Amino acid sequence: MAHRFNVFGRLIAVERNGTRWMCFVLGDDGKRRPAELAIPAEVPREELAQYLHDVFHESATPTNGGVFEIAAAPQRHGPP
Repeated sequence: MAHRFNVFGRLIAVERNGTRWMCFVLGDDGKRRPAELAIPAEVPREELAQYLHDVFHESATPTNGGVFEIAAAPQRHGPP
């Protein structure tokens, strides 16, 4: 399952792949590309937002907010 974050205005997805975290930059067109970011495997899911804040804090401005997780859209099952 991917965890999506708004990181000072940049959208980043973080996924667990075995014992590693994989990071992707999400584009406005729905595409994603690998992020040049390594998150240590021992960082728990609950601390991902804080880790991203610590890494990207220099990107902060008064208008681009902070770091927060974006809730996943609910999955629909069956016909509408």
